[in-house]
Amino acid sequence: TSHTDVPCLCNTMYARIATILAILAVALVGPADAFFGGGGNSGGGGGTKLTYNGKSVEVKEGTPLKNAVSKLGYKPKYSCKKGDCGSCTVSVGGTRIKACVGKVPPAPKLKSLQEKGLELR
Repeated sequence: TSHTDVPCLCNTMYARIATILAILAVALVGPADAFFGGGGNSGGGGGTKLTYNGKSVEVKEGTPLKNAVSKLGYKPKYSCKKGDCGSCTVSVGGTRIKACVGKVPPAPKLKSLQEKGLELR
């Protein structure tokens, strides 16, 4: 037989290896993080950037929200301090969170939002 009659197994072998590596990556770090990074803070230090009235502060994800808002000079009303009444509710990037019991959310994935920061209202 000539060389052209023999099928090349190289491409098939590389495709199988790539598939196996992709499956391993998903199994080890999770579906989204395997290909898109993730973790919010893995892109070089810092954490979640919060902004309020032109002032911005970078806080570690999971920090108590009451500590983070106080760094920005924002003072929500506290009544029950357990999260029952909702008087301390603030909007962080459009999501309503009770400041007395809530945590700082992870940094957004979009680079434009990471640079601008999550607006506190």
